[in-house]
Amino acid sequence: MKTKIPAILDIDDGEEIACACVSSHIPQTGVYKFLAKKTRDGKYQWAHFVQRDNGLKEKIFRGETDTREQLDEVLSIMNRNLKRTFGVEMHSADYDVYSLDGKKASPQIH
Repeated sequence: MKTKIPAILDIDDGEEIACACVSSHIPQTGVYKFLAKKTRDGKYQWAHFVQRDNGLKEKIFRGETDTREQLDEVLSIMNRNLKRTFGVEMHSADYDVYSLDGKKASPQIH
């Protein structure tokens, strides 16, 4: 019996990564991350969470916007709160994409 480990953000056929941002390390907290994808219908789904030093992902918030401008506003709001609380912001990050079987995949799924 296989157990599926849920992903923070699944990229389905015809979807693409729109944004991947990460904060610098916050002592005793970890790093904050923001991921977003553009769906086949042109909307944007996003997830914002903290990844603790032990790898645990907590405080996961998810949402959807109709436009890229709205997505940018969500990221701006998240950054404003992080800056006020911890003095850090999230910035674009390099990332690798893997399929469920662990093989490296393209950021744009066809």
